[in-house]
Amino acid sequence: MDSINRRQFVAIVPGIGLASALSGLAKGADRETTDAVWPEFPHQRPEWVREMVGVCHRDVDRARELLDQHPALVNATWDWGFGDWETALGAAAHTGRRNIAELLLERGARLDIFAAAMLGQTDTVKAMIAGAPGIQRNPGPHGITLLAHARAGDDAAKETLAYLESLGDADFKPKTEPLTDEQKQVYVGRFRSPALGDGALEISINKNGDLTIGVNGQSPSVLRYAGDHAFFPAGAPAVRIRFTHTGSGLHSLAVVDHVPVITAARIS
Repeated sequence: MDSINRRQFVAIVPGIGLASALSGLAKGADRETTDAVWPEFPHQRPEWVREMVGVCHRDVDRARELLDQHPALVNATWDWGFGDWETALGAAAHTGRRNIAELLLERGARLDIFAAAMLGQTDTVKAMIAGAPGIQRNPGPHGITLLAHARAGDDAAKETLAYLESLGDADFKPKTEPLTDEQKQVYVGRFRSPALGDGALEISINKNGDLTIGVNGQSPSVLRYAGDHAFFPAGAPAVRIRFTHTGSGLHSLAVVDHVPVITAARIS
């Protein structure tokens, strides 16, 4: 039946009528559907995308299972917050998961300079930098530098690491200012905005001693201090989290991505 064109199909089913025949085909297609259409269709389910990128930090077996079920997830990309975009391959690259990176590349992932550095592909890294001078200064996911990706490759990336060290600027980081533990405590609290409904932005300190910002209970983003009561998320240096400070302390914050995105008043 698959090889019969529409004209031939109409000719061989005059007794049952075209409408009935096409209706039957449609019902057959419905029976072959295994998943209900999700709200984001035709985009991939967000929970699949997030899990794919998440497991590629650590779990090659689960990554393989997901790819067997949904091959298009090989190029899954997730925004961890404020524009901190990360691909499945990017997750494997900065964590030094060579086996996961190789699996993804075998299945059709798009090679980038960060994965090439971790894998020790020195000639590829050199060619990319020659083609786009200065690219070695661009940060990867979560603000992790190209040099750090080569370090994650261990012995297999020693030559690549040496080359990147010779450039002198492959470990480039945006300028930040230091904060004492006491100063960090000033920013800790919850901030509410009508735009978030019943939710809130929460500033807290993680186990590494870094200030973080979380929105409505989602995974928090590490904050880097830019000075003058302004911070940026580690993976999105163009974004600013600006706090309003008065003599009585901090009373509000604004998230600015070139233009103000949201303002929130302190509630605790």
